[in-house]
Amino acid sequence: MSLSLVPWFGGGLKDFGRFLDQLGSNLGNAPLHELGRVRIRRGTGAPIFNRGHQLGQNGGCFAHEDFLAVIKVILQNRLPCDQNQGMNDLTDYWYLTGPTASGKTGVSIALARRINAEIISLDSMAVYRGLDIGTAKPTVAERQGVPHHLIGIRNPDEEYSLAEYCDIAKSVAAEITARGHRVLFVGGTPLYLKGMLRGIFEGPPADWEIRKRLEAVAESEGTAALHAQLSKVDPAAAARLHPNDARRLIRALEVFELTGIPISTHQQQFEIGRPAEACRVFMLDWPRELLHQRINQRVEIMFADGLVAETEKLLAQYPQLSRTASQAVGYREVIEHLQGIRTLAETVELVQMRTRQFAKRQQTWFRSLSECRRIPIQMPSDLNAAVDMIASFT
Repeated sequence: MSLSLVPWFGGGLKDFGRFLDQLGSNLGNAPLHELGRVRIRRGTGAPIFNRGHQLGQNGGCFAHEDFLAVIKVILQNRLPCDQNQGMNDLTDYWYLTGPTASGKTGVSIALARRINAEIISLDSMAVYRGLDIGTAKPTVAERQGVPHHLIGIRNPDEEYSLAEYCDIAKSVAAEITARGHRVLFVGGTPLYLKGMLRGIFEGPPADWEIRKRLEAVAESEGTAALHAQLSKVDPAAAARLHPNDARRLIRALEVFELTGIPISTHQQQFEIGRPAEACRVFMLDWPRELLHQRINQRVEIMFADGLVAETEKLLAQYPQLSRTASQAVGYREVIEHLQGIRTLAETVELVQMRTRQFAKRQQTWFRSLSECRRIPIQMPSDLNAAVDMIASFT
């Protein structure tokens, strides 16, 4: 049962029609730029929204709330099966996720061998060349016998967006399937996971003039000023975003300024998930205390393995990292250490703390996704049992 729009061509309202074209170009409907009065219905049932004569008064213009009302109904009544058109069904793909230091690499390699899969990285920092130790990329030895994809495909001075990732990942997944292998996504970047499961709102391209102006506000007045500004135009997004999350606050304000529509409204279609039983999405879930111990140990090993030297080499080759790469936990703090801001011991402690905070945010995201099936882990030996349990879903 799919969503359909039933127009009666009455002329006028072309701006509204063009807006719908831009917003819903993937709904599979004919162009709507001649749209007059609109009735929205699901399948052949009774209309679920009918503003007909209310829209388009005052010489073909209508209020901003009419835009929002129609878009809200479209998004709320769009079914999950309508999303990600052109992709294989979710049940064709496997996903293994979990917070940093949860054991994903070991489990994924063993699982891939069991189910005859190739691995696609689901990590926003592993895409960068040279960021190896700090991102805990699988080693060359670990990758033996199991093809890995989307690791080290960009230079660290290049930007890499969620939209780019999803496009490339879909293409690679199709190639893997054509070879007769299963597709196993592995990683802990929540937005990448959600983007693959539910699709993404790409939105308008970046407007750097707007961004620079908003960044200046954050610099002079603090990110709280951005959060307060967003609260006025998009309370839903403001409630969801942390007042210190400057990057996403700026993007939300940018989208509103460019489209006149709150980003939370644009994104409503991506809040519709499937039940875990309908997917193969598995999350390794450790108790907090044990996970923190693993994180602290991992960070110590990273520094012992040469994280500082790797960062020095990285900066020598790429003096200006991209905005995304420069935010990688571990590298950002080491760069500040190299600038003399803090001692090495203080840097290690700071990386441990920020990694623990990052893991908490990851777990919050994963638990909010209905598709995720929780795999409880209490001790390292449980990771072997996790492979058996996940593989049983073939």
